Order: sequence, then C-alpha cells, then structure tokens
Amino acid sequence: MSSIKWQTFQQLSYHCPKVGFGLDISDSGITSEQMSSHEELSKKALSEMADLESGAISNSDEGRMVGHYWLRNPKLAPQESLRGEIESTIENISHFASGVLNGKIRTATGSTFKNFLLIGIGGSALGPQLLANAFGSNEPGLCFFSLDNTDPAGIKRELDSIPDISETLFITISKSGGTKETRNAMLLTEEYCRERAVPFSAHAIAITGDGSALMKQAQEQEWMKTFPMWDWVGGRTSILSAVGLLPLALLGHSIHEFLDGAREMDALTRSPKWHENPALMLALAWYELGDGGKGKRDMVVLPYKDSLLYFSRYLQQLVMESLGKELDRDGNTVHQGIAVYGNKGSTDQHAYVQQLRDGIENFFVTFIEVLEDAPNGTPLASFEVEDGIIAGDYLAGFLHGTREALSQNGRKSLTITVARVDCFSLGMLIALFERAVGYYASFVNINAYHQPGVEAGKKAAASVLLLQRKIVDTLKEGGEPQSIEELEEKLQTSNLPMLFRILRRLKQNGVVATQGSTEDIFKETYRLV
Repeated sequence: MSSIKWQTFQQLSYHCPKVGFGLDISDSGITSEQMSSHEELSKKALSEMADLESGAISNSDEGRMVGHYWLRNPKLAPQESLRGEIESTIENISHFASGVLNGKIRTATGSTFKNFLLIGIGGSALGPQLLANAFGSNEPGLCFFSLDNTDPAGIKRELDSIPDISETLFITISKSGGTKETRNAMLLTEEYCRERAVPFSAHAIAITGDGSALMKQAQEQEWMKTFPMWDWVGGRTSILSAVGLLPLALLGHSIHEFLDGAREMDALTRSPKWHENPALMLALAWYELGDGGKGKRDMVVLPYKDSLLYFSRYLQQLVMESLGKELDRDGNTVHQGIAVYGNKGSTDQHAYVQQLRDGIENFFVTFIEVLEDAPNGTPLASFEVEDGIIAGDYLAGFLHGTREALSQNGRKSLTITVARVDCFSLGMLIALFERAVGYYASFVNINAYHQPGVEAGKKAAASVLLLQRKIVDTLKEGGEPQSIEELEEKLQTSNLPMLFRILRRLKQNGVVATQGSTEDIFKETYRLV
C-alpha cells in the first residue's frame, strides 16, 4: 500500500528545486489518467494563452488586450511603445522610491517621509495590503496604512492611527478616477489634512489611467507624482504594475525580485505537458474537483504562515471575479465560478477544520506550505518549546496532520510548497494562480478578464443614491411629515422596503426624524430635521 501511495505521489506532484517550488495533487482523489484525458482542453487553453501573451484581443467583451504578463517581461509586449512604457515605469518607481527613502524627496515642510497612506479598493488595495502584510517595512522603508472603503468611521480610525499625517505620502489608485469608494476616501483624507494644515496635494501621488478624472485633478492641483494604469491590466491582476510595485518599493523591498519570481513562474507554466506545468496542473485539478468544470466544490485556501494571511483574500478577488460569470463566450447561460474562502493555519485548527473533516463535503483545500520557519537569525525561531521541538515544528505538524486527517475522511486537498516567503516566492505564487485562472477560464469557455456583475452592482448603488436624493427633496418640498406610502406615491416607486431602509438610516444619522411615537415602525411618518 505504501509503495502505491509513493508512486501516486510521484505521478501527481511537481517539483522545481531551482526556485524552491512544489505542487502536490496526490491527495485530491484525481488520477494521472484523468489528468491526461483532457489533452484537447489543455491544447486549446495553451493556444489561447499564447495568443493572449502575443497581444490578441482576449477581453472580447471590452475589446481589450490582456497584458499583465508583459509587466514582468516587457519583451513580450506586442508593440515597442508598450515595452518602453513598462520599462520606464519600473525605472521611475525605483528612482522615486529611492529618493523618498534616502531623504532626497521630502515633505512640504522639509522633513523626511515616515509613512504612506494607500487609498484604493479591490485590486487597487488588496495587492498592496498583501505585500505590506507579507513583508512589513524594511529599514528605511515607510510605514504602511490603507483606506479601502467608504466607511467614514473606518476612515477616521485609520487616519487617526497614522503617527504624523504631515510626514505621510498619499497614494490614490483608480484606473478610471471615478471609483466612488476611492474618491470618497480621498476627499475625506483631503479634509482631514486641511483641518491640520497639511498640504495634501504636495504629498499626493496618483496611479491612474491616462486622461482620467483623477489624472486631471492631479495635474490641475500639481500633485507631486503620477504613475500609469493601463486599460490592458485589470485591477485584480495589477499587483505587478505600479499598483503593487510602488508600495513594495516604499516599504523598502526589491521590486526586481518580485518581478523575477513572477517571470520565472510564467516560464514554468508555458510547458505543453500537464505534469511539467504547475498552472495547467492546478487548473485541471480545479476542473476535475468541480465535477467537470461545474464549480461544484469551493476552494478553501490555508496558508500555514502568518505573513500570507491576506493571500486568501487576494485569491478571492482574482479567482471569483475572474471565473464567476453568468454567460460563456458564446452567450450561453452557464453560471460559472469557484467560491474561495480561507484564513491561515494553524488558526483554522480551532475554527472551521471541524466542518471540513466531518461536515458537508463540498470543497477542496489548497494548503500552502512554507519550508523555512523564519529567516536566519530571527529571534525566538530556534527556541525549543519542548525538548528538541521548536514552534515551527508544531506549525508543520499541524499542516501535515490536518492534511492526513482530511484525507482519511475522503476530503480532497492540494498542497503548494515554497521554500520561504520573500518577494521572489510571492511573485511566483501570484503568477501561478493568474495563469491557472486563465487556463481554467478557457476550459469552461468564459471571459476571465471582465466583471459585468461588479458594474451591475455599481449601477444599482447609483440608483439607490438617486432615490435617497429624491426622498430628501420630496420631504423638503412637502413640509409636513409623510408616511412611506405617501412617499411611494409621490416618487412613483414600487420598492417600499428600499424606501424604509433608506429612511431608517437617514433617521439614525440625524437627517430625518419621525413624527410622534408609535410602536409600529411601519406606520411612522417622516420629516426633515
């Protein structure tokens, strides 16, 4: 039995010692015969990926090229001008960050910068947050803070946590310049600075599209610097653009090692043979585990390293926004997708592993194993918590033990191994999942590079805000308190629950008040305060 398991492991695992990377799908229940049976799907995916990298219009719904692979290998760019833009952006980021860290670029009052505040949402925030959580600030790197929502309480709390707002860079990231959450957080930050006599514009940086509203604002207000966001890079694949590279450089880490790791994984994942191509191997496993590409199992991501806490959050957007589609590329209704959730090991030993082992079997686990406990010389890393046992031994024991416990109960898992958490290995991990997503999308014939559901949500939000304005205007014109039914008639809307929700929130925030008192909140009448 042990020899069979060893043989299966060898057949269904990939190892590249040169870069310290491995992938093991031997606990997935998938056979090598099943993997090999998808030769035609694999050929199609590889061909489409080659076309994408060469500059084909791969985002057909928006008529765009998809070029995030060029970011770490500008030689792939289909036009010399694009290659030049990528290379010059990398050089400009290095030069600017170096100037900030060595004190040549200073605040409006002449002091050195100590912090930077990143303002963005979605891929414009998740990527930098992943990097900051993974690596922290490396002397003389700046301290990282971020705003990724339009919650005024959260914005105030984060701004108040910055030690000295006058020694802070403000980086606003929005491709279009019209993302409301980002715009709102930026406006509140500007007001916060104004109240404290800090010149926001003199400390402000924009990462945005050419000609966007944000670019125009930056130019008109003479912000200190702008960096590009190209329309051929989606937010969820922008971490290797200025979106991720500038924060990484300001944290004091090597952007070139990060780019090198991604480029190395790209090279490994172009092989036409599934057992020599970890991204193809991963995508085929997703296809098999999801009942032939139907997404029947959720993906639980468990990195056994505190520094990779944000990786599952990062993958949620990359995988779910890319693969969660109602229509395929031929217009058929397919409702595709893979749900992703996770936290970190061994924290989840005490959270939801109980359900994973004994509950409903509707998932597969992706373990992420890091071989190095801590960099050499890290205090406490070699301290023995028991005779001959250090804390890292326990972490590894929990990973392997959990995987075995799940396997014994017929639960499926994959294991990705990296030698350590550094810029190079994180670049590899990101590139691995980016290409696996692309391959899987080809298998199930969907466009992985647009997000119509996200746009639908934005439009719905705009309609709610429009309704709120109409409610306030109607109450202002009417003078007398009005019931929900009266407002419904005047506004000619049939969505009474929405009217109720808007009014209750306006009441809580002191915009409207109810007339008299009643035990039946549905009978209350409303007036402006």
